[in-house]
Amino acid sequence: MRVKVLSRNPDDYVRETKLDLQRVPRNYDPVLHPFEVPREYTRALNATKLERVFAKPFLSSLDGHRDGVNCMAKHPKSLSTVLSGACDGEVKIWNLTKRQCIRTIQAHEGFVRGMCARFCGTSFFTVGDDKTVKQWKMESPEYGEEEEPIHMILGKTVYTGIDHHWKEAVFATCGQQVDIWDEQRTSPMCSLTWGFDSISSVKFNPIETYLLGSCASDRNIVLYDMRKSTPLKKVILNMRTNTICWNPMEAFIFTAANEDYNLYTFDMRYLESPVMVHMDHVSAVLDVDYSPTGKEFVSASFDKSVRIFPVEKGHSREVYHTKRMQHVITVKWTSDSKYILCGSDEMNIRLWKANASEKLGVLAPREKAAMNYNQKLKEKFQHHPKIRRIARHRHLPKSIFCQIKEQRIMREARRRKELNRRKHSKPGSVPVVSEKKKHIVAVVK
Repeated sequence: MRVKVLSRNPDDYVRETKLDLQRVPRNYDPVLHPFEVPREYTRALNATKLERVFAKPFLSSLDGHRDGVNCMAKHPKSLSTVLSGACDGEVKIWNLTKRQCIRTIQAHEGFVRGMCARFCGTSFFTVGDDKTVKQWKMESPEYGEEEEPIHMILGKTVYTGIDHHWKEAVFATCGQQVDIWDEQRTSPMCSLTWGFDSISSVKFNPIETYLLGSCASDRNIVLYDMRKSTPLKKVILNMRTNTICWNPMEAFIFTAANEDYNLYTFDMRYLESPVMVHMDHVSAVLDVDYSPTGKEFVSASFDKSVRIFPVEKGHSREVYHTKRMQHVITVKWTSDSKYILCGSDEMNIRLWKANASEKLGVLAPREKAAMNYNQKLKEKFQHHPKIRRIARHRHLPKSIFCQIKEQRIMREARRRKELNRRKHSKPGSVPVVSEKKKHIVAVVK
């Protein structure tokens, strides 16, 4: 008689200590797992539900300003330092790690209209209603030393915005015209203008650093080349653009925040129509800032909310709001791509997570693996109706919810009217205009 003895290695199924997990032998042959897809679907559904359960984006608020926060600037070298300017002329420097103010400067009389940090991070510039441009040290003054600006320029008109070159000792201001200054001189190197209206914002391109863009209250977005000292081209929209922001990863792409509740992403080579129209806000969009990855941007609006948009999509993936938050004037995405800062009318700067359900702190390897697995499952089943509905659902303030509903009805009425007009007109007399081209009036070169 022949006897076969089963031989098993205890290491494969016996725990070393009682704290270890039980080892379960598994055969990964797909033929032996006919319920793999239903099982994965259930896991994806649970992961999506848990993502909404753990979505707590608000981290803290930085109190201390005595008037509405009008502008903010990031430190180019330090992740934990951020600067803010208020409507009473006060500038504060914050430490985000400690979440407290480390320095306060009475910089201007009246509003602080704009601020920017020098590319090396040693100093920063502010402009205000008192027609001055001031340069300040980033470091606090020594004991007994006066809080004085390093350099001050007195202009002829009010400056409404400022931005620093990304590599050279040059900065640009805007007001009645765009002025480009050398840091060592008290008169501008060159002045650029195209039209006769006040310019609200000017921004240098972070990649092609000699390019800059500005937007004016006569509905223009104008692009300039610093080497030629002339404007390149301009696009005229239906309504005024409040500010623009360049994509830090793609040199030709910029996004404009408009008064008609939309944001427009343009390719500067083809200004005839925007690459994408982002439509979710229910009031004027006041500020926009790109994530360092260039894949997403954040917008601040008069409707008391902050939204995060993917660059290639027309609708926001996230909306942030609180009961106390009033009109959001300024917004910034931190340089590590993890957090968002917004400054609003009621004197607060709020710190949010860029990914609402992200767990902060150190993750165990198994925790990280589980998160990656859940993420892949959510991507695999993202178009399933039930999962998509749960992932998209957001609670909104009643005012925003009602305005969205009202605008939907108005949009539907306009569409129906246009269809009726086309139906009862001679063929071809009522042209079909795409949503992208509706908002562009003209492009001038």
